[in-house]
Amino acid sequence: MKSSPHDYMKAKIGFVSLGCSKNLCDTEVMLHHLAEAGYEITPEESEADVVIVNTCAFIESAKKESIDNILDIAWLKENHTLKGLVVTGCLAERYREQILTEMPEVDAVLGVGGIHKITEAVESVLAGKEEKYTDFSDKEACELGGDRVITTGDHMAYLKIAEGCSNRCTYCAIPLIRGKLRSRTMKSIIEEATMLDAMGIKELNLIAQDTTAYGIDLYGKYMLPELIRGITDATNIPWIRLLYCYPDKITDELVAEIRDNPRVVKYIDIPVQHINDDILKRMNRHGDSAMIRENIAKLRREVPDIVLRSTAIVGFPGETKEQFEELCTFVKETKFERFGAFTYSREEDTPAYDFPDQVDEKTANRRMDILMRTQMYVSEAYNKTRIGKIVHVMCEGFDPVAEAHFGRSYGEAADIDGKIWITTEKPNLRIAEGEMIDVKITEALDYDLVGELLI
Repeated sequence: MKSSPHDYMKAKIGFVSLGCSKNLCDTEVMLHHLAEAGYEITPEESEADVVIVNTCAFIESAKKESIDNILDIAWLKENHTLKGLVVTGCLAERYREQILTEMPEVDAVLGVGGIHKITEAVESVLAGKEEKYTDFSDKEACELGGDRVITTGDHMAYLKIAEGCSNRCTYCAIPLIRGKLRSRTMKSIIEEATMLDAMGIKELNLIAQDTTAYGIDLYGKYMLPELIRGITDATNIPWIRLLYCYPDKITDELVAEIRDNPRVVKYIDIPVQHINDDILKRMNRHGDSAMIRENIAKLRREVPDIVLRSTAIVGFPGETKEQFEELCTFVKETKFERFGAFTYSREEDTPAYDFPDQVDEKTANRRMDILMRTQMYVSEAYNKTRIGKIVHVMCEGFDPVAEAHFGRSYGEAADIDGKIWITTEKPNLRIAEGEMIDVKITEALDYDLVGELLI
């Protein structure tokens, strides 16, 4: 028997959100649509009537994780009370035909341009329609932004300021999946920041595929500094953090804004991906090694105590032992406070897929291990320099196993960096999430810190 419209409002919806913070923002928009339509959102997939898996397909490991999660939910559908399975996001956009033909358990498939159709998809599934609901609306015509249900707590939020990417790195499938760069208007971003401020958000993370490219398509110039000033003027949010900033677009104006604006945390994420000029050229990265070194030096010179985060890819086609060693030397000498490495993922339909001299998986994994061991010593040395310093920390919660509160200073970004564990002589003291406190660092672990609460 088919459900009635009245039954839809009683249905419980579960979500699995995979991949990056940009994908999480899409999940939050879909959550809002469903909540507005009267559905109950449940964190327990086993209690849900319909589960939505918002997938990632950036690299091979992300695709595997997405497929594994879809299959796990499909098991619930076959062996539990789950009525429907909806797949959205990057995997759905990139492999729509394969999902439709090879995964009969999936009841609806929405591409990245279909997030605003999620309610219709769920209604179709609950109505028991035999034909699968699909929506692959033009991703480059999709409405940007939208009201959201914030899932990152009461104190921190991501704010996606643009969609897509026009950089065309030869290894990257994002332009194929998400389309070209499309910036939101400054007005819409500032309005959303104002709403987040009213909700009590204390840390705003500005994100995009390339945050520093913001505005070039709408305004004819890079507008990130102006956007930061607009958010600063319109809100009282104390921490504004910049993530995914490409090194070739670190302008003098942006450096000055980071330096002079007290509410911009002195932290910036700059994915360099490599330092050898031949590799950078084959990657189609804009700028060369001299530019990367110069902009890093400028940030360190102009912004005292800035924390730099970066990433690199090892095992790119044609990478020689000497080029890899050049990267290791660069990481050792540059001393990034935060750093991560990835092995090259060979993605179909990207230019690098057909490049000669593909590096074998064993060599790539060995190189990543060497590079991350190099960084481990850098991180350990940096953390030791923080012992004895007093830092301003945002409390993020209490761990009952460790019997300690934990939080982050300006030097730790959410989800990707370490924590600061907080000790106190008052065992019954409870610090509210989002509360800003002063902590004296007393111990350095591999990636985390321990500090004493100052009262």
